[in-house]
Amino acid sequence: MSAELQATLSRIIGSDHVLTDPGLMEPYLTDWTRRWSGSAQAVVRPGSTKETAEVVRACIGAGVVIQVQGGNTGLVGGSIPAPGGAGIVISTRRLTRCDPVDDVAGQVTVGSGLTLGDVQQHARAAGWDYGVDLAARDSATIGGTVATNAGGIRVIAHGMTRAQVVGIEAVLPSGEVIEHLGGLAKDNTGYDLAGLLTGSEGTLGVITAVRLRLHRPHPATSIALIGVETYAEALRLLDSAVVSGTPLLAAEVIDDVGMDLAIQISELTWPWPRRHALALLLEVADGGTGEGFDAVTLDGLDVVIGIERGEQERLWAYRELQSEAFSNHAASTSGGVAHKLDISIPLRDLAECAELLKERMLDYPEVAAFGVFGHLGDGNIHVEISGPSADDAEVDRRVLSVVEMFGGAVSAEHGIGRAKTEWLSASRSKSEIEAMTAIKSALDPRGLFNPGVML
Repeated sequence: MSAELQATLSRIIGSDHVLTDPGLMEPYLTDWTRRWSGSAQAVVRPGSTKETAEVVRACIGAGVVIQVQGGNTGLVGGSIPAPGGAGIVISTRRLTRCDPVDDVAGQVTVGSGLTLGDVQQHARAAGWDYGVDLAARDSATIGGTVATNAGGIRVIAHGMTRAQVVGIEAVLPSGEVIEHLGGLAKDNTGYDLAGLLTGSEGTLGVITAVRLRLHRPHPATSIALIGVETYAEALRLLDSAVVSGTPLLAAEVIDDVGMDLAIQISELTWPWPRRHALALLLEVADGGTGEGFDAVTLDGLDVVIGIERGEQERLWAYRELQSEAFSNHAASTSGGVAHKLDISIPLRDLAECAELLKERMLDYPEVAAFGVFGHLGDGNIHVEISGPSADDAEVDRRVLSVVEMFGGAVSAEHGIGRAKTEWLSASRSKSEIEAMTAIKSALDPRGLFNPGVML
């Protein structure tokens, strides 16, 4: 970094927040999966929107590439700079604005650096819930979840992150700040910039604050963990196991490989007397009575019902330990990293797709373990593979080509990042990609924001 730019950045945000020491920078340069890493001149951590805008203007004036980063919990390399990069990382973790909850509108404005868990706790303290939840809640930042349009375990109840965003503040690549945080329920005054920036993966600007829609808390819940043999059976239970009129909050699936690996790294045990190929987890808002599940449908099946909080946390642990369990398996068996592929398949094709994926993985000699878990209710499944080296593109191709075959999405909720840019055309048409490229060029004509990410 030039001495002039470093001095300017230090003047703007303080020298303590301009990191150039390799040891201090390292956590910002490798993503959570450890498959993707890059390099940068510095990591800068602005503490306000004003500072962020000044940092952007200084870097753009110097022609320096900017990598925008939130909690760095993604799976596709979208939050870290490119290998050999000579730009800077702007970390938004210090943007921790937290306004009081607007009880009348059922909304709240928060800084992009707050974690998802922070926002959930803030909303609950005021008698509300935030509609997005995922396992990385205590490290994923709100800005990151908005930038990737994160999904998680409540999508069937509340929708993706985009459905929660009613206003946004961001610094554009020009250094100008856009701020539209009024949260009006009806506002047809031009382009929906909040919708545009949601899912943009940092390629169009730095999200500094968002206004979020909140929800009134649902009644107490009951959870059923059901042993099934096929995805077709699990999908049938999705409709028949829940009493009509009972809100379904979550519908998750875990295969037996993932169940075994979760048990290996925890104090969990096999939940039923018999072994099953799949575990179906359903959570319903029935007042915590267990009566939201249809007793006739579940009769004869292996089922564990969780009503008490401790038992519910235990049942959810099978699901929430999945990613960690496969990462640990990859490290312990091959000294490598797990391939984590987040995909979406039409529900009508999910059972056939899962079987084909299994065939393709069992036929690949490098695979030590292959498992699937995810959000059965919306067709989003996570494919976990241990054994192949981190740079093995063929094993990824075997998965993503199946997605293309069934007309699915090569990314359901983690974005395209750097990992899937060559696969974008499998889910988007040439005209769509040209339109996205035109938007990128209009807002970032010099291509300095997250180059190589998404497009």
